[in-house]
This record gives sequence, structure tokens and C-alpha cells, in this order.
Amino acid sequence: MTDFVEKRDVTTDQPGQLARRVHPETWHEQWTDLNHFLMVYKFGLAEINTKITILAEELTHRGSGNPIEHVSPRLKSPASITAKAHRLNCPLHFDDLRSRIRDIAGIRIVCSFVSDVYTVANMLTRQPDVNLVVTKDYIARPKPNGYRSLHLIVEIPVFMSDRVVAVPVEVQLRTVAMDFWASLEHKIYYKHDPDVVPPRLRDELTAAAEDAARLDVRMERLHREIHGPRR
Repeated sequence: MTDFVEKRDVTTDQPGQLARRVHPETWHEQWTDLNHFLMVYKFGLAEINTKITILAEELTHRGSGNPIEHVSPRLKSPASITAKAHRLNCPLHFDDLRSRIRDIAGIRIVCSFVSDVYTVANMLTRQPDVNLVVTKDYIARPKPNGYRSLHLIVEIPVFMSDRVVAVPVEVQLRTVAMDFWASLEHKIYYKHDPDVVPPRLRDELTAAAEDAARLDVRMERLHREIHGPRR
């Protein structure tokens, strides 16, 4: 079996879902194939989450302060995968999805300060079994709307019973202030077309992102003045 459908609507064609009618006798087989497809991403996510947990605990025990505030792993749902495949004009076949959609598994690491973002990213990617594939630095070069974050696509080996699979995982690293802005910006635009938002309001959101960036700079400066640079 080489393609998939979403479980909830196998007899209706809904927007954002695979437009295909499925005979009930084939459903169990397709659902099994889909779970098997997603399973390796789930395992890859678990592997990288373990690595981050180990880093956080080690840094805490060093006594120099843990730069990681919190971690949020996520696995795309079949509906999200389908929607992204449509945006990319990607066929809904497992081989195409595997090669073209690199963020099926994702993890967000929220750090205290901007310097911590790069420190944690370096600690993670210099591990010999973590292969850095793509770096997109939206901190150094923010998006036009003000979004800031460091995005990495890494591949991590997952050891199955009969093979080793290099699983891509998207790692997003950002500060608390960046995460605050991005989370609320998403809520403001949720189920709303950004193109119909008045330019004045879009400009205010961009200005708010700049305010958050200035707050990052100020708070890191204050931390260094009180505690000195992290060791």
C-alpha cells in the first residue's frame, strides 16, 4: 500500500483531506500502513527528546544553570500532513511524503536567552549520530512579519528490528519572548486569513515582535551583569 487516507472521513471528500472513497474492506490495511509510516517518526521524536532531556539534566548538575526552559514535541496528524502535501503539490504516497515533508516529527526547545539558543543547537548537532541537514536562522534574519526562531532539520538514526532508519526531525529553538510572541500571533490569526487583516494591525504585530527582541537583549544583558557569562 503506497498512499493513505485520514481515518475520520473515509467515505466523504472533505477540504484538506485526501479526496478518495475507500471500500470498508481495504480500510484496516490502509490504517495499518499509515500507523507504520508514522511509527518511525514517533520513535525519532522519542530519540531526540531523550537527547535534549539528557543535555538539560547534565547542564543543571554542572551548576551553571539549565538554558532550556521547556520542550514541546509534536507529531503531525494525518490531516496536517495531507494539508501540507496539498500546499506543496506533493502526491499522497508514502515515498513522496517521506522525501518532501521533513517536519512530520518536530520538537520545540524554548531557551532562556538568545545565546542559549545557539549553545543548545551546537550541543545537539555536534553529537555524532545527529546529522544536520538544513539550518534556517530566523533570529539573524527574521521573517517579514517579525517571526524569530532557529529552525534545524536533523536526521537521527532509529534502530528497528531489521534496519536502521534515518528519521528527519524539525527542531525549533527560540527564547521565551519569541515563543510568547509566536504563540499569541498564531492565536490572533487562527482560522483567519492574514491577507484580510488591516495593514495597521499587521504592522502592530511586527512591532510587538521587535519589542520582544529588544526585551531579549535587555534581559540577557541584565543576567550577564548579575551572574556573568554562562560557562
